Amino acid sequence: MRRERSAPRADWRRKCEEVGFHFHSMGGTYWDESACYAFTAAEVDKLEAVTARLHAMCLEACNFIVDRKRFDRLAIPAPFHARVAASWRAQEPSLLGRFDLRWDGVGAPKLLEYNADTPTALLEASVVQWHWLEDVHGGADQFNSIHEKLVARWAAIGRTLPAEALLHCACVKDNEEDLGTIEYVRDAAIQAGFPTVQLFVDDIGWGRDAEAFVDLEGRAIEAMFKLYPWEWLVREEFGAHLFATRCRWIEPPWKMLLSNKALLAILWELFPGHENLLPAYLEPGHIAGDYVRKPILSREGANIAVRRPAGAMVTPGTYGAEGYVYQAYAELPGFDGNYAVIGSWVIGGEPAGIGIREDASPITRNTSRFVPHYFA
Repeated sequence: MRRERSAPRADWRRKCEEVGFHFHSMGGTYWDESACYAFTAAEVDKLEAVTARLHAMCLEACNFIVDRKRFDRLAIPAPFHARVAASWRAQEPSLLGRFDLRWDGVGAPKLLEYNADTPTALLEASVVQWHWLEDVHGGADQFNSIHEKLVARWAAIGRTLPAEALLHCACVKDNEEDLGTIEYVRDAAIQAGFPTVQLFVDDIGWGRDAEAFVDLEGRAIEAMFKLYPWEWLVREEFGAHLFATRCRWIEPPWKMLLSNKALLAILWELFPGHENLLPAYLEPGHIAGDYVRKPILSREGANIAVRRPAGAMVTPGTYGAEGYVYQAYAELPGFDGNYAVIGSWVIGGEPAGIGIREDASPITRNTSRFVPHYFA
C-alpha cells in the first residue's frame, strides 16, 4: 500500500457531475485525484477476507445482544427493544454498511468503527472512482464491485416485498451530499426493477385513517430506504408510529444493534485479543495507554477525544448524552503528511470494495478528502 501523486483529469468536474456527484468540492476540496493509493492483489485479498470476518463477528454480536437483552447498553429506548429483537430474528434484509479500518499494508487491519445504518461516501466509492480508474489506470484493477452488488441486492430485497411495491427513498432537506447519495441508491434500485420516488424526511406525514406514513401525494409508504439514523427516528415526535404500520424499513430495525459504537466494546467482550479489533470498553479506566473516547451515538467525527501523554485532541459537536466507548488509540497511518482511513463496504452481507478518506489530522471528519485507489 502506497500513496502516489497523480495528475487530475482536465475534465474531472464534468465527469463527476455526469453521474450525480455534484458535491465533489464541498468544504473546498472533497474529491481529490491529485493523489491515489496503490495496492497489491494480495493486499486487496486481505482486506476482503478481513471485511468478511468482521461482518460475521458483527452478526454474532447481534445474537449475543438479543439473547442477553443488552439493548440498554446501546441506548436503544425500551419501547423498541421487542421490535428490534423481532426484526433480527426475522432476518429482515439489510442493504449495506461500511467498516472503517486502520491499515498501512503491514500487519492486521484494525476495526475503528462500523457505519452500519447510514453510511455515506457510497457514490464516490462506487461509480466515481471506477470512472477515474478507467481514465487514468485503464490496465489496472480496483477493489470495487459496489455497483453490481448494490443492484443485485436490491433485486433480492424486491423479491421479499409485495408485488409492485413503491420504494420511497428519503433523506433530509438542504444537504447536497445526502441527496446525491440517496439518488444514487435510488438509481440502483431502479436498475433492479423497483418503482421509486424520492422524498425528504421532513415531508413524511402520518395518515391517521390509514394508520400509515404517507408521502406528499397522500400515498401510504410501503417500503422506505432512509438515509436518516434510526437513533434519530425513534426519538422523533412520530417515533411511536414507526412500527404501527406494515412499512418495510431499509435498513431494518435490527441495524440499531450495529450502528452504535457500543458495538466495539461488545465485540471486544466476545472476541478478546482478536487481531482485527482494538481493546474497547464502555467504562473508562481499562486502557493503560493512549485511548480515544467516542460517543456511542455520533456522526462525522464529532465529539471525539484522543487522550495521549503528548496532549489531547478533541473535535466539537453535540453528541455524548447517551454515553461513550473507550477504545485503544491506534493512530491512522501517515502518507506524505496525510492520515488515511480505509472504508470497506459490505453489500448484502458480502465485501464489495473500498474507499479511502484522508486528512491532515488523525481524526477523520465530514470534510476529509476522498482519494481513489487501484491495484496492479
